[in-house]
Amino acid sequence: MSRSILDLIGNTPIVEAKTLVKNPNVKLFLKLEGQNPGGSVKDRAAYNMIKSALERGDIDQNTKLIEPTSGNTGIALAMVAGIFGLDIELVMPDNATVERVQTMKAYGAKVTLTEGEKGIMYSRDYAEEKMKTGNYYMFNQFANEDNWKAHYKTTGPEVWRDTDHKVTHFVSSMGTTGTIMGTSRFLKEKNKDIQLVGVHPAEGTKIPGIRKWPEEYLPKIYDPARVDHIYEVNQEEATKMARYLAEKEGIFSGMSSGGATAAAVKLCEGLDHGVVVSIICDRGDRYLSSELFQF
Repeated sequence: MSRSILDLIGNTPIVEAKTLVKNPNVKLFLKLEGQNPGGSVKDRAAYNMIKSALERGDIDQNTKLIEPTSGNTGIALAMVAGIFGLDIELVMPDNATVERVQTMKAYGAKVTLTEGEKGIMYSRDYAEEKMKTGNYYMFNQFANEDNWKAHYKTTGPEVWRDTDHKVTHFVSSMGTTGTIMGTSRFLKEKNKDIQLVGVHPAEGTKIPGIRKWPEEYLPKIYDPARVDHIYEVNQEEATKMARYLAEKEGIFSGMSSGGATAAAVKLCEGLDHGVVVSIICDRGDRYLSSELFQF
């Protein structure tokens, strides 16, 4: 049977955390999105955004693509664009880890680095200015419905299936919010009592992959009514948990996954019973040059 690497996107495993929850009536499962071929949950959205745009005729092999990214979406877009023979320019802050930049280039993308101190918002502004020339197409993951639809079609059904329909809570860090928006839609259709929990960085905290957006940059796909609770975590909690996951659970992931897991553990501590699923959104190897794993 002939298969494409794209056929390996999704259907990621979930594993039960063995040391994080003391209550025997509460189970915490971690969904390992680093098992996607591009190494993160963003493979799902990237594939759906590109495939859908091609099917609609919005883009073709002659289209110049551009997209601002903080890392994982860029890697996923670079991988999928290369497979479809598309040229893409990815714009990101210059304080991103070298592993991310080099991975995007390895997949064949052009990478433009913007001033790191100005953050991803400035990368978004830069790409918007390029769009004004009329020569580019931007997927705009923050406003693109094909982002959340990827999770409605795949992530939500997988969580429902792999918990034998017993999931009571779903936890996800929020960046573009595509993961939680699409998964929320699906799970609430199956059982309106399932609780969707988003994770934000605490005030003054910077956690790669998790955002608390200023109003003017709030993702257009975000609907606050689809999130039942929001937990805040700080950088210390996220870092400590990412390291703990690697050392004690054998799960090597980034800081945003540490943040989501820290929030999930807080949630579990307040439950009498439940089946909680939290997203481990990527792999830790793309953070080895950062301070996350510098001991």
